[in-house]
Amino acid sequence: MSSQTARSYAFLSIAAAVVTIGLKFGAYLLTGSVGLLSDAIESCVNLVAAMVALWALTYAAKPADAEHTFGHSKAEYFSSGAEGALIIVAAISIAVEAWGRLLHPEPLTQLGLGLVLSLLATAVNGAVAVVLLKAGKRLRSITLRADAHHLLTDVWTSGGVILGIFLVQVTGWLILDPIIALLVAVNIIWAGFNLLRETFSGLLDTALPKEEQEIIRQIFSEYEHQNIQFHAMRSRLAGTRRFISFHVLVPGAWSVRQGHDLCEEIELKIIQALPGSSIITHLEPVEDPISWDDMELERLSQP
Repeated sequence: MSSQTARSYAFLSIAAAVVTIGLKFGAYLLTGSVGLLSDAIESCVNLVAAMVALWALTYAAKPADAEHTFGHSKAEYFSSGAEGALIIVAAISIAVEAWGRLLHPEPLTQLGLGLVLSLLATAVNGAVAVVLLKAGKRLRSITLRADAHHLLTDVWTSGGVILGIFLVQVTGWLILDPIIALLVAVNIIWAGFNLLRETFSGLLDTALPKEEQEIIRQIFSEYEHQNIQFHAMRSRLAGTRRFISFHVLVPGAWSVRQGHDLCEEIELKIIQALPGSSIITHLEPVEDPISWDDMELERLSQP
């Protein structure tokens, strides 16, 4: 159900991109503003990114198979990485166009109607960005979060462009238009690098956030009075899925069934607290010194 929901948000992003492309290119054709052109180009990137996001969400939802035994959830990182790269390419094209206009300023026309169209496009992007950001957090989807942050960047970009065009209209300084476009390009590049950084972090199997690790340790603490110990907890994120492993140390006199039932109980509590978790436990006798030789793994798992 969550994968179907995530894909529906990707369709929403695609629809929003199509609408804003029409509005922003209309504003550019009316005014001739390179600032508005830069804004329109970024919306084209939004469309491509939304289509890549749809593919990633669809592929990531595929169940595990013999070749991908941990599932396909990491496909979402390819989407955010592609989006970061596309953002940077778009920013470079904007900067090239703005530099030419900086050297050879041109008059702008029909600024009033052009600004109205740009404001409408900005409102659409802002509304969709808020919806995607909430959905991305709720569904723990890096793809939706990346798309939301990209659209929010677009909103701030459009706001700067609109302000710049207004200032051109008030002051008559045509050079403000390409200068604002260059500033837009720098801002977009920064957003692109942030997305790439988050992508690389996910591909490197970053541990769960500290607050989620603390939830797990709180569950462990419920069993301390039974002479049960835990260590060597390791975790990683892969798209919407969490992978967690740890060692459970119980009295050596326990039967296999007692140990197994305990592990099942703990795993269930963690899954209820952190849905989407895949958990592997390793049972050891608490009295055996060898059981404590692997405590170093605990330190290595810290984010």
